[in-house]
Amino acid sequence: MIPLYHDFTDETVLVFGGGPVGARKARRFAREAAVVVVSPEFAADDYGDTDLVRAAPDDGGVAAWFERTEPVLAVAATDDASVNAAVEREARERGALINRADHSEERGPGGVVVPATVRDGDVSVAISTGGSSPALAKELRRRIQSEIDGAGELAELTADVREELKARGVDPARRRRAVRTVVQSSRVWKDLGTGESNPRQIVDAVVDSALGEKS
Repeated sequence: MIPLYHDFTDETVLVFGGGPVGARKARRFAREAAVVVVSPEFAADDYGDTDLVRAAPDDGGVAAWFERTEPVLAVAATDDASVNAAVEREARERGALINRADHSEERGPGGVVVPATVRDGDVSVAISTGGSSPALAKELRRRIQSEIDGAGELAELTADVREELKARGVDPARRRRAVRTVVQSSRVWKDLGTGESNPRQIVDAVVDSALGEKS
């Protein structure tokens, strides 16, 4: 499987199943997509900003929900394997992506895995073990979190630097070298997010040094 980032803006994600797994998937997608959760019960505490619909569709009733919501992604997270299978079939027939929570083996065309994710601002790192070890994915997420603290702020700073150097007419090779020097600077990383200094001043000093200019 190839990791991809998908923009769900103005798209619908249809979740079948209101248990802990369905709730977790709903919360995950609710940050960006319109999420509809269909379940006879909603036992979890938090489903995020989603539309909860109390219903218990059988195998034959799944298609109607696809007609109603036109999802770009369907999540099969019920405790009924036959319903989950019906959700998968319907998604494939309609060309929608499918995440089947009760399968960690072969996913087939259009099958997706929802990875563990670490975020800092616009920077995100996705971690997946292909469904073989969720515990390992969680542990890796914990370890990586501390490694990228401040990365979101640095992404914003270096984006500004790139645009400013471009506006100054600095050639592409020198721009790349300057930005690379910034992101590799231990001095810059040390001061990110501390509030004890002005990171932009430090970044500018590192850029000037990389370009051979006086700081």
